[in-house]
Amino acid sequence: MSDKTLVQPGEPTAHTEQRLKQAAQSLPMSDTTDFANADRGFVAELKPGVVQDADGKVVWDNDSFSYIQGNCPNSVNPSLWRQAQLMIRQGLYEVTPGIYQIRGLDLSNMTLIEGKTGVIVIDPLISTETAAAGLALYRRERGDKPVTGVIYTHSHVDHFGGVMGVTTTAEVEAGKVPVLAPAGFVEHAVAENVYAGTAMGRRAAYMYGAALPRDVKGQISAGLGMTTSTGTVTMIPPTKDITQTGQEEVIDEVRIVFQMTPGTEAPSEMNFYFPDHRALCMAENATHTLHNILTLRGAVVRDAHVWSQYLTEAITLFGADTDVAFASHHWPMWGTDNVTEWLALQRDTYGYLHDQTLRLLNQGYTGIEIAEMLEMPPALENTWHTHGYYGSVSHDVKAIYQRYMGWFDGNPAHLWEHPPVESAKRHVELAGGADAALVAARKAYDAGDYRWVAQLVNYVVFADPSNDAAKALQADALEQLGFGSENGTWRNFYLMGAYELRNGGVGTPTVATSPTMMAALTVEQLFEAVSFLINGPKAWDLHVTNDWVITDENRTYRTELRNGVLAHFEIPKGFSGPDPDATFTASRPTLIGALAGGEDLQEVMKSGRITVSGDPSKLQQLIAVLDKPDPDFNIVTP
Repeated sequence: MSDKTLVQPGEPTAHTEQRLKQAAQSLPMSDTTDFANADRGFVAELKPGVVQDADGKVVWDNDSFSYIQGNCPNSVNPSLWRQAQLMIRQGLYEVTPGIYQIRGLDLSNMTLIEGKTGVIVIDPLISTETAAAGLALYRRERGDKPVTGVIYTHSHVDHFGGVMGVTTTAEVEAGKVPVLAPAGFVEHAVAENVYAGTAMGRRAAYMYGAALPRDVKGQISAGLGMTTSTGTVTMIPPTKDITQTGQEEVIDEVRIVFQMTPGTEAPSEMNFYFPDHRALCMAENATHTLHNILTLRGAVVRDAHVWSQYLTEAITLFGADTDVAFASHHWPMWGTDNVTEWLALQRDTYGYLHDQTLRLLNQGYTGIEIAEMLEMPPALENTWHTHGYYGSVSHDVKAIYQRYMGWFDGNPAHLWEHPPVESAKRHVELAGGADAALVAARKAYDAGDYRWVAQLVNYVVFADPSNDAAKALQADALEQLGFGSENGTWRNFYLMGAYELRNGGVGTPTVATSPTMMAALTVEQLFEAVSFLINGPKAWDLHVTNDWVITDENRTYRTELRNGVLAHFEIPKGFSGPDPDATFTASRPTLIGALAGGEDLQEVMKSGRITVSGDPSKLQQLIAVLDKPDPDFNIVTP
């Protein structure tokens, strides 16, 4: 759809404007410390603040957020406006002598630690292009130092995807550049970006406002950073796992002491301390926002209790010896007392959310009810970095409830409800038809009850997605909810919903599953990924047993497809099971390309890269029942 045909955003209503004025009055606007800290140590910026790929496509444009300055407009929550003003700062910053950060060139920060002969890179952003641009900016100001090490703080793509912008596989394999990561890094990175990557990617388009205009009625930020870059995602597997708290490593004569924090912001994550710099890297476990217990794009539910405990441990291990703490998002904190209080307040936030949710669920309240009831303590409410710009009290509480109690709230009326479309048809009929439902919804809209409008009109849209009046009203309601949101990802979700209702779907503009990500799959992970693509009903009547000889690993695996399930295991010595229907012999990379990399199976077989004994059609039978994920599935319509 061309720009000329796009339906443009509407205006904030009087109800929305009044709510935003009330929100402004409750904020601690007199505390401007963050602005001084965000500017501290500035060295230079990238001019222009635009990064392109090899074909000239723009993959990052920080300059496009230049409208985020001055007084807050009436279409933005003033708290989110302030957060965005802090995050659009871009360039190279000195954290402390020998430690620098690249900020404002992606969703995350890239940190550079100067060693004896070169520089250690922490978290090389999402895209190779933005990471390379950041490294070039550093080198322009600090000299052409080689990269002598890479550290991934955790298993999310914005902390490793740009690695090939700062080093190469050849340098790593030659032992010139060690790559350190917490134990379980590859497993969890693959699980997130390959197993459920398509669905997460589609929802991430909403979470980060992929199609929203860069103006005051559109994208303001994601709260954690401005948005995501759209360049080339890569991965180089770690050469050394960090496995325990207290483990000390030396890279390029830089001493590093690690703290393992699994189950916090990521399943595989770690903090670490630089004793010679008195500097603490908090990964993404402490930032300048309340984080997600369950991110809106989807993920494994995190453990708020463990999160708070690891923050206590970080204070105990490193607090008294730390002069500066930095993270892979936002800006650092300086001063031992300030760092300790920052960590303690972050700890108290996750601890309070967890403990109070447990207290109330044990009184019989459900997650939705607790989310409406729970109030944060004044000391946390009056602190900027505990506000919900990325996570929120509302959806974090529901996530904590889900972690302990699951999706079912215990009411048998909710045990077997109709799915969305059938439920919608019955609700619309109960309302007296679509026209009557829309009359009630417009009345609620005029009264400023946008939450009810969204709930009610959603029934009309799902009962009849061709009802343009319903879609238009739903878009208007979602837009007002977005304008009022303090949370950046809530704003993006609401405004993306409005955008797609008015203009059609935008699909998934970014792809986290890259060739290098696929190449990192183990054989076990490959068969796992394939098993998740089996179209069960198509495969009900198939019974196929294949063996797979992996030439470059000297291992043999068996897969058995029966009842729509692909079971798989490595064949142990002395195995005496039934003979396979076919045995295929190939290297691991060849097998990945054939089963998950989109290579033409017939060509691979003809080339001899896969050889077969037995019935060669058994491989084609397996391929024939694999579904292709849909990156363009509907969200706000059925």
